[in-house]
Amino acid sequence: MSADAQPSEVVLNKTLLTGACGAIIHDIDLAKGVDAALFDAIDQALLDHGVIFFRDQALTRKQHKAFGKLFGELHYHPAAPGPKEHPEILIIHADEKSTFSAGQGWHSDVSCDAEPPMGSILRLETVPDTGGDTLFSNMYAAYEALSDRMKNLLAGMSAIHSGKHVYRWRYKVEADKMVREYPESEHPIVRTHPVTKKPALYVNAGFTTHIVGMKPKESKAILEHLYQHIAQPDFQCRFKWEPHSMAFWDNRCMQHHAVFDYWPQVRHGERVTVAGDKPFYDDAA
Repeated sequence: MSADAQPSEVVLNKTLLTGACGAIIHDIDLAKGVDAALFDAIDQALLDHGVIFFRDQALTRKQHKAFGKLFGELHYHPAAPGPKEHPEILIIHADEKSTFSAGQGWHSDVSCDAEPPMGSILRLETVPDTGGDTLFSNMYAAYEALSDRMKNLLAGMSAIHSGKHVYRWRYKVEADKMVREYPESEHPIVRTHPVTKKPALYVNAGFTTHIVGMKPKESKAILEHLYQHIAQPDFQCRFKWEPHSMAFWDNRCMQHHAVFDYWPQVRHGERVTVAGDKPFYDDAA
């Protein structure tokens, strides 16, 4: 291939989970590496479907991180740093001693950061015999389903996202022992995706605490309405895990909910998270 030649287009073999979001990508072994053409196809599939899935991915930690780095710098979790040699990796584990599971409740990962993650790549090694599915919800679709009056009300409004109430009890660490202070940030309620330029709802029950400039009762009423709206099945897909399955979701336009319905069975895996940028709202997009 000459220096000016373009890589051949890769056509992915994929199965859509629902019309709203989600696609399983078949016949790819990510451990063998990803060339430019395959990267373009995977990247486009993520933009098209919000979340994509791969089966039978026997990746090492180094290979897992290398795949994530194709999409950007890796994010370090503010409250749960990874193993000493791999601080970018977030361990996902629940067993008979667990009182909660990582990812419970609808949320977008670490939305309390000033620059929340662009995407998350989770690979599970051990899955329960029954249960343990993950639900995903499309925030483009959730936004589009709002009335024009509600869209106009939310346009340009912002909300506070805080990690304190989540991380303090969940990870049982004090601020002075963390990588940094519990993050708290202000983000637009309607976020413009930096690539697709499409608007998406960007509040979640996990991290969002209140709407800026509103009285508490007003803020609570609107947020509770949006949380219930986001959780409608019409916007969702559901993924049933198998050992060595991998999910890659776009935090800029998706929320997810890990169902904790498998206690006391074991669910174990590792997540690599791709760093993102500061959310913004562009009414002209």
